[in-house]
Order: sequence, then C-alpha cells, then structure tokens
Amino acid sequence: MPSSNPLPPKENALFKRILRCYEQKQYKNGLKFAKQILSNSKFMEHGETLAMKGLTLNCLGRKEEAYEYVRRGLRNDLRSHVCWHVYGLLQRSDKKYDEAIKCYRNALKWEKDNIQILRDLSLLQIQMRDLEGYRDTRYQLLMLRPTQRASWIGYAMSFHLLGDYKSALNILETFLDQQQKGNNYDYEHSELLLYQNMVIYESGDLKQALMHLESCEDQILDKLTLKEILGELNLQLKQFEKAAKYFEELIRRNPENTTYYSKLIQARELTKPEDIVQFYLSLADMYPKANPPKRLPLNYAVEEQFRNLIDNYLRQGLRKGVPPLFVDIRSVYTDKRKVEIIEQLLLQYTDALKKIGKFSENEVNNGPKEPASCLLWVYYFLAQHYDYLQQTEKALMYIDAAIEHTPTLIELFVTKGRIYKHAGDPYEACKWLDEAQSLDTADRYINSKCAKYMLRANRVKQAEEICAKFTREGVSAMENLNEMQCMWFQTECALAYQRLEKYGEALKKCHEVDRHFSEIIEDQFDFHTYCMRKMTLRSYVGLLRLEDVLRGHPFYFKAARCAIEVYLHLFDEPLKDENTEQELNMENLAPSELKKLRNKQRKARRKAEQENAQAAQAQVKREQYHKSKQQGDIEADAPQLDELVPEKLAKVDDPLEQAIKFLQPLQNLAQNRIETHLMAFEIYYRKEKILLMLQSLKRAHRLDAANPKLHTCLVRFCRVLNQNKDGLDPIVKEVIEQEKVLLFNNKDAIQLNRDYLDTYCNSLEAVLEGAKMLYYLNPKLQSTALGLVTNLDNKYQDVNIKVCKNVLRSLKKGDFGQCDSQIEEFMTRCQTLFLHAVDFRSSSSTSVCESNHVPPDQDNYSSN
Repeated sequence: MPSSNPLPPKENALFKRILRCYEQKQYKNGLKFAKQILSNSKFMEHGETLAMKGLTLNCLGRKEEAYEYVRRGLRNDLRSHVCWHVYGLLQRSDKKYDEAIKCYRNALKWEKDNIQILRDLSLLQIQMRDLEGYRDTRYQLLMLRPTQRASWIGYAMSFHLLGDYKSALNILETFLDQQQKGNNYDYEHSELLLYQNMVIYESGDLKQALMHLESCEDQILDKLTLKEILGELNLQLKQFEKAAKYFEELIRRNPENTTYYSKLIQARELTKPEDIVQFYLSLADMYPKANPPKRLPLNYAVEEQFRNLIDNYLRQGLRKGVPPLFVDIRSVYTDKRKVEIIEQLLLQYTDALKKIGKFSENEVNNGPKEPASCLLWVYYFLAQHYDYLQQTEKALMYIDAAIEHTPTLIELFVTKGRIYKHAGDPYEACKWLDEAQSLDTADRYINSKCAKYMLRANRVKQAEEICAKFTREGVSAMENLNEMQCMWFQTECALAYQRLEKYGEALKKCHEVDRHFSEIIEDQFDFHTYCMRKMTLRSYVGLLRLEDVLRGHPFYFKAARCAIEVYLHLFDEPLKDENTEQELNMENLAPSELKKLRNKQRKARRKAEQENAQAAQAQVKREQYHKSKQQGDIEADAPQLDELVPEKLAKVDDPLEQAIKFLQPLQNLAQNRIETHLMAFEIYYRKEKILLMLQSLKRAHRLDAANPKLHTCLVRFCRVLNQNKDGLDPIVKEVIEQEKVLLFNNKDAIQLNRDYLDTYCNSLEAVLEGAKMLYYLNPKLQSTALGLVTNLDNKYQDVNIKVCKNVLRSLKKGDFGQCDSQIEEFMTRCQTLFLHAVDFRSSSSTSVCESNHVPPDQDNYSSN
C-alpha cells in the first residue's frame, strides 16, 4: 500500500516485513521490526508504523496499548488511508461496526480505489444490513475487478436483497453470458444457476422460473433439489400431471419423506378422505418397508376402516417394540372416537396376551404366539395413553405393571417420571428420572432429561452434578455448559432460580442466553466471504434471513420472558439493603441475642472472604491462561464482556429500562405472540406511558380479543384513564377517544368487567381474571370475588392443575386481599381433585420436598 508519508528504502523494507508478519500472524517479529523503525529519531512518530504496531499489539491482547499507538499514529498522519484502515480494523475487533464503517469511509477519501478497504467495508455493510451502501461498495469492486466472479455475484446479490429482482437478474445473465460454454459444468456453476432460479421465483414470475430450470436441467448437478423445485413450480402453475410425475419420482427415491406424499395428493387433486386413504393404501403395497403410507392414512380414515388400519399398525409396532409408538400416533388423539377405538383395542390386546399370548382371543389357532415383550409394550402404551387423558391413577397402574414385567427398561422409568410431572409432583418425577439415569450413566439423553427434571424440582446443584458427567474436566459444569451455549439448561436454570427467589442468579442466566444470540449474530461474519467464494448462495441468503429473525427463537423468548418478569418484580419489590435492615433489628435485641447475631455475622464475613479469595485465585488462573495464549502468538479472541455479577444485576437502578432491552427484540420478531404485548403493557403501565400502553393493548386485542390477561390489562388501563382524564394532553386525549370504541365499546371499567364475567362464566381461567378485577375495582366485593374462584363448580370446563395453580398463586399473592381461610379451603378442594399435585398440600405434608416454591406450569403432554 503506497504511503502518504513515504519511508526511505531501508525503513520501507522493514515496514513491508511488519505487514507480512501481521498477515502470517508472526506478531512478535512484527513488533521487533516496528521497534527498529521507531527507534530511529527521524521516524519515531511515523504514523503508519505506529498504527501497525498498535494493530499487532491488539492481536496479542494488549488492547489499551493498541488504541494508544493507533490513535497516536492517526494524529501524526490524518491523511493516511493505512492509519484510518488500521483504526477501522481495531474498532471492528471490538464489534464497534458503525465506528469501523466511518473509519473505512475516511480511509477511502485518501485512497478511493483500495480493494482491501472496499472489501472490508462491504463485509461490515452486509453485517449491519446497510444494503444500499453494500450495493454501492460492490459496484466499486466490480469496476475495479470485473474479471472476478465474486465481484459480479456480490453486486447481483445486493440488488436481490434490496428486492430489485430485475437488476439482479440482468447482472447474473450478463455474467453467465461471459462464461466459457462447454460440457464440463462443475458444482459451483450448478449452484449459481439454482440461485438465479431462486431470484426468478422470488420475483413472482413462476412461468419464467420453470422455463429457466427446464432449459438448464443438464447443467444442474443437484438432481434432488432440481426435481423438488420442478415439482413445486408445476404444482403452483396447476400443471398437475407434470407435478405428479416429479413427486412420484421423488417418492421412489425416498419413500420416507412425508412432504412428497402431501404434494402428490395436491397434484392428483384428491380431496375426499376415502380417496386419500385409498391413495396411501396403494402406495403401501408399492413400498411395503416404508412407514408413511401406513401411518398417514390414520389421519383420514374413520370408524371401521380406521379400526382395521390402526389395529394392523399397532400390532406391528408392538411386535417390534417401538418405544415412540404412542408419540407417533398422538396426533390422532384430537378425535374422541379414534381415542375410544385405540383404547378398546389395547385393552383387548392386554386380556388376550395374558390369556393365550396373542392379540385376539379369536386367533387361538392361528399361528405361533406373539413375543413375550408384546405385553410389556402394551402396558407402556396404555400408561402413556391414560397419562395423555389425565387419568393419572390408571397410568401409574399400567406403568407399574410394565416395570414389574421388565424392571431394567429405562424408558419405563422415564415415563413414570413424566406421569408424575403431569400430575403436579416434580419431586417424585425427579426421583424416577434419577433412577432411569442410574441404569445407564453413559446415555447422554437420559442424563440431560434427568438434569431438566431436577431443575424443575429446583435442585440446581444436583442438576449441575448430573451434567458434569458429560462436561469438560477441570472446568465447572455450569461454566462449560455456558461455553457450549447449552440454552435449554440455562433457561430452565433461570426459571428455577426465579422460583427460588434468587433473582440475581436468574438474571445472570437470562443475560447469558442473550449473549449467546449476540455471538451467533457475530458468527455470521466469517460466512460473508466464504459463501461468495464457494458459491453456496442459496444457503447464504437463507442464513442472512435467519439471522434477521434470530431473536424470535423460542429459547430467546423463554429467557426474555423470565428476565422481564424478574425485572418487573424487582421494580415492584426492590431488594432491601441487608445492612440497614440488620441495624434496625439490632436496636430491639436483647444482649444475649445480639451476641449470637454478631457471632453469626463474623462467620458469614469469614466465609465471604474465603469465597472472594477463591474467586480471585480463579481469576489469576484465567489471566495466566490468556497470557499463555498470547505468548503462543495466537490471535486474541473477541473483546472480553463485563462479568455478570448476580448481586449487581438484582440491584440495578433501572429495572424497567433493562426489561425493555429484552422486550424490543420480541416486539419486532414475536409480534404474533400475545404474551409479548401483555408484557409490554406491564412495563409501560409502571412507566405511566399512556400511549405505549394503548399501543400494546391494540396489538394484543388484534391477536386475541377474549384473552383473560388482556381483559385485566384493559380494566386497569380504563382506571388509569379515569384517574388522569383532566391532566391528559388534548391530542393524546383525542387519540384515546378514537380507540376506546374498539377496546372498550364505550363501556366503563365496571360494566366491561361485568360483561366479561357473564360472557365467559364457564371458564375458570377467565373468571379468575374477572374476579381479580372485581376486587380491584371494589374491595368491598371480596367475598363475591373469592366465591367465584374458590367454588370449583361443575359449570367450569377448564378445571385443571395449571388453572388451579394460577388461582392459588393469585390468592397467596394478595390479589383478593387477606383470605387465609379461603386459601386453606381451596387447597383442600384441589387436593381431592389432584391427589399427586404438591402445590395443594399443606406445609406439613410437603416437608419431604426440597422446596415449597411453585413449579412451572406443565400444560402440555409432550415428551419434554
């Protein structure tokens, strides 16, 4: 790179060696050569050498020195593109991409055609999704390097990402026309054609996409993708015969892919259930070893035909001993009649297998007996069947029979644990998962499942010890799981700490999950050049689009929801300063009690000092490790993030602002979940932001106007408006008046709540929220409100563990005022309904449990 302040030949040769050492990661040698130049009194303030020394120091982890040298170099030579470029690289290494882009633009002012700077700038622009800037930079690169394939592809892709399909296609066609034509087409050329077809398809010109694909068929090497796209295009263009032909070929190639079957049904225009069943039966004869043609017709068959098909399917699965057989057919449980047929068949199997060793007593003389294990798998299926139907006692009876039959089968203990989990006893569930884990300590799945159940039972330390069997030695399991981005563990951990009221620890886990998502977004940086070079263009576009919506993932949603709930709690009930509280208590203590307290405080201080010493020792070891890495000339990692200290997180000054940081990604990427907008309302309600409250309510109302939690928010908002009606800005008042018709139907809070209770009187979940608002609006109606939720009348259609736990939580929280006697009565009623649920037991009967905190709601009956 030509310098704005050139060095003499000898020093210039040394400077080039510094550049070469940097590229080859020989950082120590680079510093030696820089020292030789800077030791000369004539060049001791040479800007570009100072900048390169700073860049080299940054790679050795000496960040403060690096910034000092680079800034000093820049001050000495503000017109040097090298100094600006180096400063940009330094900012980029600290993930300050906006600042790095400014530096690169300054560098280009003094060296506008520098290819390396333009490439680095384009990488940052696509990373930050500055698509218009990216397009302009790629155009400059194309003008400078028109013979390079990446120049054309990058420019075309910039238009594609901006939605200008016509320009993107023109560039791709021009580039392809320039290529030498021959018969030796490679995979990269094939991928380029498929990418071109993707652009045509997204432009909406399906006919042109089909014509293009058919004309390039011989040049495309990925025949599977080719046939899938051809089939899909013909299907969308309603060329059903051609589409059917392609999907028949795909089924022949892979008869286990269920998507191909559904596409073929569309291509053959089958709509009647009996025709679809016949279609699957014909394919079952053609592909006797394939499972989908046997399983999928169960979704459409009815009555006697369903009985015959499910009978054959169940017998085959039970003979083979297929553990996930119930999970496989669980989707048909939405039809009550089908559930009855399945139950009848299974009970018939049980009786017949016990008596004659066959599935039916009518087959006494037909062939040999079934394997002895068949009865075991029937018991296993029936246990899951009754568990799904929430008939806990029957489920336990059958799983106990299965364990008695074969006490070494791990799946039986896992299922027994799951039954107790669904019955509301996480401690018993944890016990049976621990038993399952002890049967095979080398099974990572069972190990993870056991850890998850332990966390649900608030046994965090035990869960960590279980996970330690599969984590790296020499590092604590919790730390290693964080390194491996094991987010299911961290989210469950956060929820456990939240239930244990260890709010700092819960927030630490939530922030760790948030950092994982930030790291995943940063990790895409390396793919910007790799994908362009390797021509994996369709996958690259898919990656960019995935990264744009990454924080809409369920893992992030769970962690964000937990963090927001904790921050709201900390705003409502800030943690008290222990020292102040102790000083207040000491004034009222007797001398003997004061002495005991001081001894206790002395022991606590000594223990804290030991823990601090251990932490300091661990920090020294970490620093030595990083130092050894740097001495080994290994490039330094990303900037070290601030340590997450639970105590600081729990005593944050602005909990609502911290909650908003977690909320904003959800508002952009989880707009279709009503919980997002309800959480937003709770935050803005506490911040007293009326228009933002209104916005949240409107969005929630659009998704589910009848949601019980939304009703609570509406009533409270109505009360806020009444309290502030005289102090509102006229414009704000006008906006609210326009929206009140949609949200409140011109009713006041009392009328709104009364109508809601009348409309949804059959739902305990809805009545709970209505009753809470009844007491909120008029505390004198406490007995009426309590009567609505504590009398579990038969009129309620949703009396289950989840809803009853919510009622109990509201009663204990004080949503209905002081009501100790009603709480006891309600718990007694629930205990008779849900025998195994620990939340409804008295404190004396739950003393065997490790914690009395409410476990998470488990309203689904999945295998999780």
